[in-house]
Amino acid sequence: MPVRRLSETYAVSPQITPEEIPQLKKDGFHSILCVRPDGESPGQPTAQDIADAARAEGLGFASIPVVAGTLPDAETVQAMRKALGTLTGPVLGYCRSGTRAAQLWALAQAGTRGTGDIIEAGSRAGIDLGGLRRRLDATSAPAVSPRSDASHFQVLVVGGGAGGISVASSLLKRNGNLSLGIIEPSTEHFYQPGWTLVGAGVFQAARMRRQEVDLMPKQAVWLRSAVRTFRPEAREVLLADGTVVSYDVLIVATGIALDWDAIPGLKETLGKNGVTSNYRFDLAPYTWQLVQQLQGGTAIFTQPPMPIKCAGAPQKAVYLSCDEWRRRGMLKNISVEFDTATPGLFGVKEFVPALMEYVHRYAVDLQLNSKLVSVDGPNRTAVFERKGDNGPIQVERQFDMLHVVPPQVAPKAVRESALAGASGFVEVNPSTLQHVRFPEVFALGDVIATSSAKTAAAVRVQAPVVATNVLAVLRHQGLVSSYDGYGACPLTVENGRIVLAEFSYDGKLAPTLPTWLLNGRRPTRLAWWLKKYVMPVLYWDGMLKGHELMVAPRPLKPEGKN
Repeated sequence: MPVRRLSETYAVSPQITPEEIPQLKKDGFHSILCVRPDGESPGQPTAQDIADAARAEGLGFASIPVVAGTLPDAETVQAMRKALGTLTGPVLGYCRSGTRAAQLWALAQAGTRGTGDIIEAGSRAGIDLGGLRRRLDATSAPAVSPRSDASHFQVLVVGGGAGGISVASSLLKRNGNLSLGIIEPSTEHFYQPGWTLVGAGVFQAARMRRQEVDLMPKQAVWLRSAVRTFRPEAREVLLADGTVVSYDVLIVATGIALDWDAIPGLKETLGKNGVTSNYRFDLAPYTWQLVQQLQGGTAIFTQPPMPIKCAGAPQKAVYLSCDEWRRRGMLKNISVEFDTATPGLFGVKEFVPALMEYVHRYAVDLQLNSKLVSVDGPNRTAVFERKGDNGPIQVERQFDMLHVVPPQVAPKAVRESALAGASGFVEVNPSTLQHVRFPEVFALGDVIATSSAKTAAAVRVQAPVVATNVLAVLRHQGLVSSYDGYGACPLTVENGRIVLAEFSYDGKLAPTLPTWLLNGRRPTRLAWWLKKYVMPVLYWDGMLKGHELMVAPRPLKPEGKN
C-alpha cells in the first residue's frame, strides 16, 4: 500500500482494508479519512468497515466522499477543513487511487497556503495538482515574492507563534497605521501549553490547533516564508525564497528549536516502541495511549540540559502519568524513573518541597544529573550519562515506556547571525529586551538569551514591553518600559491540582494573586481550574489579540534609581 505524504500531518493512499489499519497505526497515523463513496467497485470495503477497524485501534475517522471524475464543491471543501481541524494528525486520506484525497486536501489549503506551495507539495509526493491551479488561485493566499509593497516595513516581526502574534497585535492596538510584516512559514498555530494535558487525556488535540491565517492581525502583512539570513548591519533579512526584506525595527520571535537528532536512535523510534514526547503535537496523543495501555513494567521520563521551553513540562508528564496509574490501581506494578540532566528538581527552591511530596507519593526514582544520550527503540533500551566517582559513566536502562524531552537550541538562522550571543540565542538587555549591539532590534519569547522562563506566561508580559519600546524607537525617543523576568509554570502534580510557580529574575517569587486566595507553593484546585479553563481562553482570545489583562508594562526607571 503506497503512502504519499503531502505535509507533516496529511498523507494519501489508494483504497485500504480493515486488515491494514494496525500497520497504519504502527506507522504513526492517528486518523483515517475516507474520500471514496461506497460501492464504486466490487469487493470494496465500506467506509463503515474502515471506521470500525480504525476505532478498534483507537484511531479517529471521518468520511467525506467525492464522486470519481468530479471536483469537490465548496461545501465539501469546507467539510474537509473542519475535519482537518478536528482529527488528530497525522491523517491518512484514501480513495481508489489517492488522487481525490489529494485534491480535496489541496483545495482545503487554499486561503492559507500559496498556490505554488500546494502544487509543489503534490509534485514532491508524485501527484499532479496542476489542474487545480485556476481554482486555487481564486482563493489561495499569495506566495511571498519580491514585491515593492512587501520589501520594506516599519516593523518586521520574525515568527508567527505566541511571541510574534502577541507583540504584533499589541503594536497594532496602539498604532493601527503601522506598516508591519510577519514572517512565518507555518499554516498552523498551536497552543503548546496544552500539549501536556493532551498527553494526560484531559484535552483533545484538535483544540490545541488553529489556522495561522485566522490569527494574523488584519493590518499585518503575512510573509509566508522562513528567514535564511539576518543582516542586522543593513537592517535586512533574507528569506528562504530569495526575497530581501528591510525594516526600521526588527522583532525576533522565532522560538526555540527542538534538536531530536542530538540523541542517536531517538528520531527513528518516536511514536513507536513505547517512545513518545509531549513536545511534539502529533505524539501527545500517543503518550496518553501508552499511559492507558501500560499495566506494569518500567516507565522512564527524561529532561535534557537547560535551556528548554517550559522547564516544568518534563516532570508534569511524570506526575500526570503516575496519577492516572494510581487511579487505576496500576502504579504499584510500574517502576517510574525521572532522569533530569539538571542538578535539581526545579530551578526555584521554594516550590521544590511541594514537588518532592509527589515524587515520594508516586515512588518516583529521581535521578539528578542524568542525561539521555542514546535510544534503541526496537530493544527498548536507553543509555544515560551520569556522574560517577571518577567522572562520567554510562548507564543502560530497559523501558516499557519512554517519554523524552529533546535538547533545545536557538534556530539555525539566529545562532549563525550577528544577533546571537555566546549561547546562540538573541543577546538582549534583560530589562528592555532591546538588542545589546543593534538598537533597532528587539526580541522576546524562547529565543532570547536571558535567565527568564521560556513559557507563554513570560511572553504575555514581554509583548507589551517590546511593543511600547519599539514605538518609542520609531518616535526617536528613549525606551519607556521594562521587563522584570516574570515567568510562570503551572506544575500539574495530579489531575485536579497544580503547583502554580510564578517567579521573576533571580528566582524571586512573583505571585499574581494574593496567597490567601492562591498559594503557589502548595497544590491547589484553583490553579488547576485556571490552567484548564481560563488560560486557553486567555491565550486565544487575549494575548494573541493584543488584550493585555493584568500585564501593563512597567515603566523603565532612570539609571541609578531603584
